[in-house]
Amino acid sequence: MAMVNFQLDEMQEMLKELAHQFAVEEIRPHAEHWDTESIYPKEAIQSAHEMGLLNLHIGEEYGGPGLGSMEEVLVNEELAWGDPGFATAAYATSLACAPIITGATEEQKQMWLGKVAQEGALASYAVTEPGAGSDVAACKTTAVRDGDEYIINGSKMWITGAGYADFFFVLAKTDVDAGYKGMSGFIVESDAEGFSLGKKEVNMGQRCSDTRSIQFDDVRIPANQLIGGSESGGWMNAMKAFDMSRPNIAAHATGLARAAYEHALQYSGERSTFGKPLHKHQAIQFMLADMKTKIEASRMLTWKSACDSDAGIKNTESAAHAKRFAADTAMEVSTDAVQVYGGYGYSEEYPVARLMRAAKVMQIYEGSSQVQKMIIGREITKDL
Repeated sequence: MAMVNFQLDEMQEMLKELAHQFAVEEIRPHAEHWDTESIYPKEAIQSAHEMGLLNLHIGEEYGGPGLGSMEEVLVNEELAWGDPGFATAAYATSLACAPIITGATEEQKQMWLGKVAQEGALASYAVTEPGAGSDVAACKTTAVRDGDEYIINGSKMWITGAGYADFFFVLAKTDVDAGYKGMSGFIVESDAEGFSLGKKEVNMGQRCSDTRSIQFDDVRIPANQLIGGSESGGWMNAMKAFDMSRPNIAAHATGLARAAYEHALQYSGERSTFGKPLHKHQAIQFMLADMKTKIEASRMLTWKSACDSDAGIKNTESAAHAKRFAADTAMEVSTDAVQVYGGYGYSEEYPVARLMRAAKVMQIYEGSSQVQKMIIGREITKDL
């Protein structure tokens, strides 16, 4: 009888170790500089790609590693432990590839996944709009068929990696009266005529990640860049992509929380108050204990949602639990880490301030914590 097993196999341990070494050597030494100067870490992303740490879910038939969600979350926790901003910037392409993996034709997969896996192309997921964030169905971008082309008009907002993407997954309405059922997914290349970028947003945290608005003014694309070759179905496909990506965002949040906790733990041994090290005070010990429990729980929820995915079990609910709990944990733990540091924690000279700023967006993007509660609520009551 097979037992539930939380032990990683040899390959998973090696992959995790490889990702950790990369974080130690290639991410941590630059993280503060990237954040302060808002530098997009393009070379480091390219290095991670060459080492086989990115886009792990692209199948071998397209030149990718063909690994599972479990392997991906192991790597993503380590990358975010290195720096959450780097993790977000590096993961943008994976999110854009998800709807291609779940809904594209074989020909489209060969073409676009091949570009990412074999050429290191970067991609962005363009769904959010100025007036349609959590409410994706309120999207106003349109795509109108014209012979063997589509003409796209509209704008998208908060697009991660937009300034560096070679192509975009774009959700647009092909039937404006059909609500979410009238949405289709498209591939739009960054050099398309009529496509333009907004300025880089100045965000609270994760400043090395490039976030922008994008604009479509009569952008013409070949009809064969309609995902899956048929209109409608774009909404379901974009949502399925989140089931694939949310375990990884939960892993990012877990890695961030772990980094903040480790900094706080170390500092609690270095700093003394009232004649003894900080960690000898029960108030601090209890804070550290709470941090550790929540990090352990975040990781277990993350692994569960990844294992569900790999087993072919619908993971909509388990991914929502993981994303929501881990994101909230990242915010709590990083805030508490700043508290453990006291006045020093509020200074940008110490890494916990950067981590706290980075944590906030995890409760917002890829479906806010409130949206995750809606998803969980819907899943647990749908059979009543």
